[in-house]
Amino acid sequence: MSDAGQVTASAAEVYDEFFLPALFAAWTPRVVEAAALQPGQRVIDVACGTGVLAMEAALATSPGGHIVGVDLNPGMLAVARRKAPEINWLEAPAAALPFEAGSFDAAVSQFGLMFFADQQAAIAEMWRVILPGGRLAIAVWGSLDDTPGYSAVTSLLARLFGDDVAALLESPYSLGDPSALRALLGRAGVTGFEVQRIQGEARFPSIRAWMHSDVRGWTLGDRLDEGQYERLVAEAEVELSRFVTADGSVQFAHPALIATAQKS
Repeated sequence: MSDAGQVTASAAEVYDEFFLPALFAAWTPRVVEAAALQPGQRVIDVACGTGVLAMEAALATSPGGHIVGVDLNPGMLAVARRKAPEINWLEAPAAALPFEAGSFDAAVSQFGLMFFADQQAAIAEMWRVILPGGRLAIAVWGSLDDTPGYSAVTSLLARLFGDDVAALLESPYSLGDPSALRALLGRAGVTGFEVQRIQGEARFPSIRAWMHSDVRGWTLGDRLDEGQYERLVAEAEVELSRFVTADGSVQFAHPALIATAQKS
């Protein structure tokens, strides 16, 4: 992964507490369904993070399934191991998976591909370790233009702290163009793939919780000091108020693309 996808051990806890319910958890059943997982299958989850998709895959493949969660971030893996010690969690690069060809019935990846240093190699590796007849399912976020909440946050960050800081929050949306994702899959050697855009929503308890998640648990990764963070929250309370609902929570459109393929 690139540095933009890495978090510290403490940030991994924030990520797990805030981002999973806000952004990620609703997508795991969709990715599992896209992979058509069945009881008894062997599945690898690449860029598993704190394990939400791997754990969903474990439920779908029970009884008799075997799940491997792979990530480069030891902080994320430490949280995952505490949550589900029965799953095989492995620190390894996505571009060089330590498994023989055809080791798995399915390879899945949820919102990690955007951060990989070599995206093409990582997809090729996922495709390599799937056996004939196996399935690939990869989810990436839609474009920033289709994600109004984070489009507004990046504009706010650029105004307050400059384009370099804003660019850190743009990286998760770098594969949001379906044609670009299709081209990447093709270059990686994947055949018979489909890419579907699916609407989703982001939900945070409050503006402060939203900013806390981004600054302390995700791509901004403590890039702002305490004074800068409080300035961001104060400005966000005003500038992002259009995303606040009647009960004070935050909600906005947050679409994703899911790419699927079955290996012949």
